[in-house]
Amino acid sequence: MALSYKARRRLSLVVLLVVMPLYIIIAAAIMSRAGYWFIDLGWFGKVLQFCIYVILGVAWIFPFKSVFMGVGQADPDAEEEQ
Repeated sequence: MALSYKARRRLSLVVLLVVMPLYIIIAAAIMSRAGYWFIDLGWFGKVLQFCIYVILGVAWIFPFKSVFMGVGQADPDAEEEQ
């Protein structure tokens, strides 16, 4: 079932205001615990840690890609004013 434009706008707002901060907290908590594992690896550990941060920073959008598609555009269901 496809979501309407208004439903996608509301859901995208919920994702940005609720889900995204929770994801950031969880990802930061995981990486703060995992950071101790990278200390013994020297410079490679820092590069590996950076790569994991980049992956975590991009990975959250894939499940919500369909929600955010077209949200910034004009409402396609609205009648055009003439």
